[in-house]
Amino acid sequence: MAGRVPPADDAALFKAAVEDARPLPEHGKVEPVLPRVSPIPRQRIRDEQQALADSLSDHIAWEDAMETGEELVFLRTGLRRDTLKKLRRGHWVLQAELDLHGLVSVEARQEVNAFIAGCSKRGLRCVRIIHGKGLRSKNREPVLRTKVKNWLMQKDEVLAFCQARAVDGGSGAVVVLLKSS
Repeated sequence: MAGRVPPADDAALFKAAVEDARPLPEHGKVEPVLPRVSPIPRQRIRDEQQALADSLSDHIAWEDAMETGEELVFLRTGLRRDTLKKLRRGHWVLQAELDLHGLVSVEARQEVNAFIAGCSKRGLRCVRIIHGKGLRSKNREPVLRTKVKNWLMQKDEVLAFCQARAVDGGSGAVVVLLKSS
């Protein structure tokens, strides 16, 4: 090819450049094996990051740790006030619920303990416990409401809780924010 003058058009130039080329031996077509990617729980990751950021603050108002009027409210010492505001507004996705309707106190306590332990073990962050409004109790008062509040305050896994929004059960339920694993 050293002594030849290549033609002027591009196709002819290319053909002249590869005239001595030989095809590679055929090895068969190999399809790439792509690993199956697990779904990313984006909302859970955001919830955990926000709860972690909230839990690193030294700021807390004493009124946030107290029950205000008829509403159930609790915020673990060391958490920021806006954690409770976010919990009240439904910022975190409810991942599980426990319904205590029809249970007596002893049964309800066992169910709450098992539920909180199970949710914590599964890495759930935000759950709802339905204690009822007490309309079917003897004095038509919520017997389990105060007991659930006291039980939850004693659980180390519980960061905060508040009365559920009206669409989530209102005064007959409590939304609980749990520690991340």
